[in-house]
Order: sequence, then structure tokens, then C-alpha cells
Amino acid sequence: MAESGTATLPTAQDTAALGARLAEQLRAGDVVVLSGPLGAGKTVLAKGIAAAMDVDGPVTSPSYVLARVHPPRRPGAPTMIHVDLYRLLDHTGNQGADLLGELDSLDLDSDLDDAVVVAEWGEGLVERLAPRHLDIRLERVSGSDVRIATWRWAGGEPS
Repeated sequence: MAESGTATLPTAQDTAALGARLAEQLRAGDVVVLSGPLGAGKTVLAKGIAAAMDVDGPVTSPSYVLARVHPPRRPGAPTMIHVDLYRLLDHTGNQGADLLGELDSLDLDSDLDDAVVVAEWGEGLVERLAPRHLDIRLERVSGSDVRIATWRWAGGEPS
């Protein structure tokens, strides 16, 4: 799959399938930042990534626990850490002063060598964990169930 792209996703199954295709590029140490409005399909895309990575556990929105660890089923494969920072955001448009402290308290950088971090609502924050990260933006088409996904690798050179 290309370093960047755009896809029209008519169904949730298409969104999950895109996640699975993008997962083929992911290696331990990678950070994926999922952004888009509520209901855009971020968790569905994360489910597709998890399915392709063959990790344990149901992938659900981790809104109430901030992060869920999904260990690999195959020896030597990376863990997936699914993070949702929505409830930490200041929804008035300002980032709360404690947000970086909260993110740091998750200690994600210590797990990064053996994991892929998939972060919902982490735009502008989680990218600091790795110089190179995959940005995926999901948008809903007005009056429709269709989503538009755009993605690109940003930052430094591949590991």
C-alpha cells in the first residue's frame, strides 16, 4: 500500500478492511494517529488493524480506560496498544494543561519497542512518541453512511 492515499468507504466493513490493509505496513515501534469527528469510524478502523495484526481481545472504544493492551497471538509479533484520548481533551478548543502529563502517565514510550500504538483523538500529541507515524483522517459524508479516509506517513524515515 502507498505511503499516502484516499479511500471512499461505503460501509463499516470497508472501513475495517482499510484498517487491515494499512496494518500490513505496521511494525513494532509504529504509532498510528486516528482522527475525525465522533462517529467517523475510528474504532472500526482500529478493529481492522487489530484483526490483521492477529491480536487478542475484542477491540472496543477504550474511552473509559484510556488504553487497552492487545497481546499478539503469534510469538514475536507486536502487541497493539489501543488508546483513546477523547475524555482528556478540553472540548472548548483548548488543550488542557494536564493532557501531556496524562499522556505521559500512560508510559506508552516504554512499551513502544514491542508494540504498535493506535491512538484515537491523539492528533498533535501522540505523534511525539515516535518520529515517524501514520496519520489517518476519517470524515463522514453529510447525509450518508459513507466515510472518506485519507492517510499519510509523517515524520522521519522508516525504521
